[in-house]
Amino acid sequence: MADTLRLPCSGWGRLALALAAGAVLALGQAPYDQSEVSFAALVLAMALFDPSATARRNAVTGWLIGLGHFGIALLWIVEPFLVEAQIYGWMAPFALVGMAGGLALFWALAFFLAGKLGTRWALVIFWAAAELARGYVLTGFPWALISYAWADRSVIQWVSVLGPYGLTLALLALSALAAQAVLARRVPVAALAGIAALWGGGIWLQPPPEDLTDRPIVRLIQPNAPQHEKWDPDKIPVFFERQIDFTSAEGAPDLIVWSETSLPMLLRHADRALSIIADAAQGAPVVAGIQRAEGRDYHNSLVVISSEGQVEQIYDKHHLVPFGEYMPLAGLFSRFNILGLAARADGGYASGPGAALLDLGPLGTALPLICYEAVFPQDIHAAPDRADMILHLTNDAWFGQHSGPYQHLAQARIRAIEQGVPVLRAANTGVSAVIDGGGRVLKSLPLGEAGFVDAPIPPPLPRTLYSRTGDLPFLLALIAFAAVAIWHARRKPR
Repeated sequence: MADTLRLPCSGWGRLALALAAGAVLALGQAPYDQSEVSFAALVLAMALFDPSATARRNAVTGWLIGLGHFGIALLWIVEPFLVEAQIYGWMAPFALVGMAGGLALFWALAFFLAGKLGTRWALVIFWAAAELARGYVLTGFPWALISYAWADRSVIQWVSVLGPYGLTLALLALSALAAQAVLARRVPVAALAGIAALWGGGIWLQPPPEDLTDRPIVRLIQPNAPQHEKWDPDKIPVFFERQIDFTSAEGAPDLIVWSETSLPMLLRHADRALSIIADAAQGAPVVAGIQRAEGRDYHNSLVVISSEGQVEQIYDKHHLVPFGEYMPLAGLFSRFNILGLAARADGGYASGPGAALLDLGPLGTALPLICYEAVFPQDIHAAPDRADMILHLTNDAWFGQHSGPYQHLAQARIRAIEQGVPVLRAANTGVSAVIDGGGRVLKSLPLGEAGFVDAPIPPPLPRTLYSRTGDLPFLLALIAFAAVAIWHARRKPR
């Protein structure tokens, strides 16, 4: 099929269509979960690429598609700036436009390079490479990946084989097939067959539910402390007592998990609180989020508290949020009195040494992830060994009540599928959930509700292909595909 086909529209209409296509593309992300609508927008975005146009013109098209996509998918990013609106509120629109426009540059570069080669199949390769780059460049931000639009469908099970970037490549290839067919006024039979194959294959890849009889029980604590009240001295005792009440509630859990920064003091001042928690836990180990100081450095950490109230293990978050937990170029920004939203020191938090495993005795080993770290597949691959479970402690109060917490939950589910490992997720305001290795939410607490949930801890599944390979095979394949595309383009006269 010819690769010179293009949409007949031009000028401002084409630019507006590109922006709209990106916005509709974002509707595949949680909480909308309109996968099929999102794929139709992806086909339109692919059709908007013009093989006969200049690379610069195609770059503008790609940037507008990205601006629309990230502008809708990342609407929640204004929420942290509204917690203390009198101080940070003015930054909110700049943060949204700046983040959406910055991430859209990755897509613009993909369209530019494909425009240089003048082929839609080059766009498939470079767009997939751009999504991979988003996960790594400048510490990475792989939020709202194209493949995540299928998080609520069986198609997402393919991340256990291909990973999120490999599935993105497959979806881009199918959208190119569909765009070529539609532009040629043909029924996109091949693309529809490909989607059906992904769907059916996903059903086949979905592991059956495990027998959870006699499995150990985890209790997830959700205090529901709104961010604007979380550090209020009058409210701190209320939230602490609420968590103690939930911890000591009827039942006999084998593990209790509190959320990120759920303890309101520094670790060196927490002896009395740790003793109270241990008494309430009645012999069960407790994992809780806390901040700690080491010299002049502050860490966003979690601790494992023994039945005697002693700290047995510490994990320091190592993948920090730029501008939220640390300030890039802190000296420069401090001149303008722009500090990180969560900064306690001039430069924000200090990074921990890296991924680590917690030894929970008879329960097995756990890989701790604090908040943002669940966004990155590579943070799990960096662990020294495969864990029996993932502990995800987070404070999604920063993300508001609309899309952010649900997108974060969806990514935790995808991490479970990629690795075949259960995720135990304790979130301050929700959604706290027990997720099995197939990505199923077995039990959860709704967003914005205080409470606790007891549930069996699912066993880990057999290792998935992606858990063994990571992203390296995908990267090597992209390099090979790009080389072929460049060689083919040079042999073919423009």
